[in-house]
Amino acid sequence: MGKKIKKEAEPPPKDVFDPLTIESKKAATVVLMLNSPEEEILAKACEAIYRFALKGEENKATLLELGAVEPLTKLLTHEDKIVRRNATMIFGILASNNDVKKLLRELDVMHSVIAQLAPEEEVVIHEFASLCLANMSAEYTSKVQIFEHGGLEPLIRLLSSPDPDVKKNSIECIYNLVQDFQCRATLHELNAIPPILDLLKSEYPIIQLLALKTLGVVTYDKESRTMLRENQGVDQLIKILETKEWNDLHVEALSVVANCLEDMDTMVLIQQTGGLKKLLSFAENSTIPDIQKNAAKAITKAASDSENRKLFHEQEVEKCLVALLGSESDGTKIAASQAISAMSENAGSKEFFNNQGIPQLIQLLKSDNEEVREAAALALANLTTCNPANANAAAEADGIEPLINILSSKRDGAVANAATVLTNMAMQEPLRVNIQSHDIMHALIGPLHSANTVVQSKAALTVAATACDAEARTELRNAGGLEPLVELLRSKNDEVRKNASWAVMVCANEELMAFELCKLGALDILEEINLSVSRKNKFSEAAHNKLLNNHLSLKYSQTGYLSSSNIISDGFYDYGRINPGTKLPPLKDLAFQEPSDLRAILLVNSKSSEVSPPASMEDKSSDVGYGRSISSSSSLRRASKEKTKKNSYHFSAAFGSPTEEKSEPASGRNTALGKGTAKEKASRKGRGKKEEEKVKEEEEVLAVPKLPGEGNYDKEWYPPADSDFCVYVYEVTKSILPITNIKEQIEVLAKYVAEKMGGKIPKEKLHDFGWELHISELKYQLKSNVVPIGQIKKGTFYHRALLFKALADKIGIGCSLVRGEYGRAWNEVKLMNESRKGAIGGLPPPEVYIVDLMFHPGGLMKLRSREADLYRFL
Repeated sequence: MGKKIKKEAEPPPKDVFDPLTIESKKAATVVLMLNSPEEEILAKACEAIYRFALKGEENKATLLELGAVEPLTKLLTHEDKIVRRNATMIFGILASNNDVKKLLRELDVMHSVIAQLAPEEEVVIHEFASLCLANMSAEYTSKVQIFEHGGLEPLIRLLSSPDPDVKKNSIECIYNLVQDFQCRATLHELNAIPPILDLLKSEYPIIQLLALKTLGVVTYDKESRTMLRENQGVDQLIKILETKEWNDLHVEALSVVANCLEDMDTMVLIQQTGGLKKLLSFAENSTIPDIQKNAAKAITKAASDSENRKLFHEQEVEKCLVALLGSESDGTKIAASQAISAMSENAGSKEFFNNQGIPQLIQLLKSDNEEVREAAALALANLTTCNPANANAAAEADGIEPLINILSSKRDGAVANAATVLTNMAMQEPLRVNIQSHDIMHALIGPLHSANTVVQSKAALTVAATACDAEARTELRNAGGLEPLVELLRSKNDEVRKNASWAVMVCANEELMAFELCKLGALDILEEINLSVSRKNKFSEAAHNKLLNNHLSLKYSQTGYLSSSNIISDGFYDYGRINPGTKLPPLKDLAFQEPSDLRAILLVNSKSSEVSPPASMEDKSSDVGYGRSISSSSSLRRASKEKTKKNSYHFSAAFGSPTEEKSEPASGRNTALGKGTAKEKASRKGRGKKEEEKVKEEEEVLAVPKLPGEGNYDKEWYPPADSDFCVYVYEVTKSILPITNIKEQIEVLAKYVAEKMGGKIPKEKLHDFGWELHISELKYQLKSNVVPIGQIKKGTFYHRALLFKALADKIGIGCSLVRGEYGRAWNEVKLMNESRKGAIGGLPPPEVYIVDLMFHPGGLMKLRSREADLYRFL
């Protein structure tokens, strides 16, 4: 064998680069290496960048400035698993930086990241890809991108991963995504509830907490609540609440339970398994404020359903809530008050809180915390609504003063709630008097000026409830409350307009207030409102009518109708028909106008134009007669009102009206007429009374107030005197008032009026009557267009009808005044059918008659078909 010769090594090819080991200490150099085609270099560069990024936020910003993000996005789809894994790890860390998030959205890498969640990928890739998505999903735009690229399904699948980090990142991302309702709907379709419930058994509290938070959001939807119940999720939640070691999870668990309790089936299930009782006991005995607060919130949500309220009441939830009111935490007090508000819809609960709960809520009204005061006021508002016993209990607990103090609160909700409680209290007269004694009217001025429509509405309603007597209305006027109240009538809010109209209607119950309201423009605003189909309401119409009833001159001019309850008093004048929205000139202005060819203004006035009493004793007889007539008239009106309230025989019926549907008393006298007659006789026999009694009687006569708006309240001017009308009043009081038969009274009065106005006029001679010339002569003599009704000796239909109404009102005969066309006017009365008084089945309705004052004075024509009968009559 030959000797072996050692083989020499072959030199490397000339075109191959010799291996080079480089140690870089600059991040910029490593970033440049991300563009290398060599897999090993890419893997090591990514590993180095990952370690650098882990060190802090500044390093992440540095990498962004060096342009590392864009080349890294390309590596997410690299063929080499190690490169792909390392790049994914980098993005899991970098995505917590807001600027990086923004760039990633612009580069649209979501699809590449979601692709890393594929089942065949390594757990490490799953961990960092889900971490990247969890960081990105904190912003809405990224949520949309994740959802649109189908990221929800792989995330739900990863909830079953054996790796806790993967589970944590996935559930965190899902929690962020389900804030959007579209994601919640898709989550239900993907059957995500079971794997989420499984996370509640995790040994890691953070995973349990995120799972509970996610369930707290998804159970807003009924389908998810049903799925949770079907997968025994309620039992797991109760178990968490029963485990003291998991007290850090109790708050979130209660939030989920609160949502579940809204579902009736779940509520019944919890109640049947004893979970409801455990829940209430847990809430009452817990020492953690947040737990107590969330327990109360759970009750509040569930109590929105009537059946749930019933179940809660059976479990004596009220005791738990009253106990929570005594918590040291303001948040718990607020939540408990809100729960009481919800439970107050149950009658049994309302009754329970009468003795326990209301006193504690009154104490909360004095809290320094505005939110606590608002919540307590809300609970009291609900408890006292339609419940006089609770309203009385609130007053007995000294709740009126703190409620009135809350009216000056800066929180609109607190003010509105306090006003509601005061309104509920004011339904009872003793409580209303108590409220008025606390200067309620001044306290309401601020809420009336509020810019919040709810506060405006509640404040106006409180005015309507408390301004029920003259003293309270005077306080409101003196406090400057009428101006903002009238301004609320202009509101575009329906509820504000309605309640403001209601308050105006209440305030207009007396003439002086009605005058002030009219002066502030309330009548014009209400008239404008009532012309609108969409803006008007029953209260605006009622308020308008109430103001008109205290301004009869305007009412008759606008509507052409005065009912039997509209009593004409001194200062009334008939200007003629005016269109809605047209201003009625004051009587003073009309009186100083020169005579013209315009229609005469008819004045009713039985008062002297002098301020001082009559100087001569010779005139005392007529003055005393006038005084007696006024006294009789006022007593008759009072008696008439009292009798109407008692549903008397004569005044039980109502006049029909062509312009309004309103209950009016039937013509006739009540039993006070006899007393009035007796007074007249006593007055006539008492001519020898002491001088001071005479002076007192004369002062009473002169003290009769003028109607607001029916003249100027200027002391230097008074309406022209009408001595003839004073005589008429005296004569009808003396001769007609004593007649006991109402029909006979009407007939005699009709003949009397006709006699004073020119007598009977046959139809065929009506055109020869010549009343126009007579009126023109009066206007020339008086040098004014205003003509006192008593001075007219030749009167046509509308003169006679006005005189009949004015005299009938003086002696208590109920009649209406209706204006027709072409100078016509007439009076309507209601009489009981004498032949049917004893009919079985109660009294028959009264029948309407027209009084003839022209052709056959004293005649009464039964009104069957209004148009036909009026045509035949007139």
